[in-house]
Amino acid sequence: MKSTSGKIEKQLSWWQLSLLGVACTIGTGFFLGSSIAISMAGPSVVFAFFLAAVGTYFVYEALAKMTIADPQSGSFRTYAKKAYGRWAGFSTGWVYWLSELLIMGSQLTALSIFSKFWFPNIPLWIFACGYAVLAILVIVTGTKTFDRIENLLAVLKVAAILMFIILAILGISGLLGEGEGITTIPRTYGGLFPNGITGLLPALIFGFYGFAGIEIIGLLAIRLKNMNDVTKSGKAMFFLLAIIYITAISLALLMVPWENFSTDKSPFVKALDKYNIAFIPHVFNGVFIIAGFSTMVASLFAMIKILISLAEDRDAPAFLSKKVKNMALPAIGLTSASIVVAIVLSIVMPDSIYEYFTTAAGLMLLYNWFFIIGSYGRLHELTTMDKVKRWSGFTIVLVAIIGTAFHQTSRPGLYVSLLFILIIGIITFMMRSWWKKHPDEPDNKQRTSLFKKV
Repeated sequence: MKSTSGKIEKQLSWWQLSLLGVACTIGTGFFLGSSIAISMAGPSVVFAFFLAAVGTYFVYEALAKMTIADPQSGSFRTYAKKAYGRWAGFSTGWVYWLSELLIMGSQLTALSIFSKFWFPNIPLWIFACGYAVLAILVIVTGTKTFDRIENLLAVLKVAAILMFIILAILGISGLLGEGEGITTIPRTYGGLFPNGITGLLPALIFGFYGFAGIEIIGLLAIRLKNMNDVTKSGKAMFFLLAIIYITAISLALLMVPWENFSTDKSPFVKALDKYNIAFIPHVFNGVFIIAGFSTMVASLFAMIKILISLAEDRDAPAFLSKKVKNMALPAIGLTSASIVVAIVLSIVMPDSIYEYFTTAAGLMLLYNWFFIIGSYGRLHELTTMDKVKRWSGFTIVLVAIIGTAFHQTSRPGLYVSLLFILIIGIITFMMRSWWKKHPDEPDNKQRTSLFKKV
């Protein structure tokens, strides 16, 4: 992909995109959010993660096929615009940007809390600012640094999950020398679904949190050496994630009764507590920081990339697409300033209110997935199997959204997300007069690169 300076951004092999996908996907949503899902669904949480993996892959496959047929730097936002009109490109872009901003605020807060485990006397805001500056430095140093750091963190996160799986197997086999082996295996419907289907449904959203990030992969796919490899890359990524996620959660549930897990502690740390392994709390605290920072950098990349795309289509101020010293510094600067606001909100607002905002942001990502599936059907000739996958993906995502209404923890986030969507919808409606005066021009200009030259 060429930048406006004529330089080429570093291209990716399919396996490199898969590894970047893993880095952008495995975050605190899996390491910590899975405990909330367990408290809702009990052992049936494994079905929540399985269904989320299937639904997410169907959405990803739709995005991948659109990317193969028509590579676009704006990815899903551009496809929505082509399929439904300018209002769709505008609304999906800003819904995504806002949702990632709120999520980044919560990630920075979580990273700061994890860091206080080792440095309890340092204020949260210092950690938050430090991680924010470090993330921005990763972005501005270019694709090579971004790729290397994300690939390294991906390997470390997968290694941490594999370490837990090995330790869990050793513990269950009695080879750790302490504690008990298998605690319980559900053998009845009530044992597998202790809270019924209404317990499984709200857990689905946390399953999707574990796989969220396909939009970022769509934005990175433009750099593939062979665009036809984007589907293969996704298959490898989702197969790996589904296997290690479901295996790790299943082992944790075999080691500890589901009702003994707490929502404020990782299920993987809880499962190993009884073996009194001194290094476990420190190792996993480091893993949480790695996971949170990795996904935060990926989110920052996506926010800036979408903001540039909006500016180039005149759905945001045009100066945001300008380059300074071969970098999109205006977009990076505005996003950085917005992150400061998100940090302040995350620290000063009551935990429950900000938690509603971040849950709402996750739901807003799923709303954008509807546009991905819808755009796929409008822009492509679909086979019968394609139609089955498309409607299956749509149904699973819709069930996950509706499922949040069945639990008091996620219900407020659903209402807040609908409020955000309403506000953006009103702004989109008001923009119609501007669009009439400034119709789209032919897309014959070069697109601005996010990074400086390689």
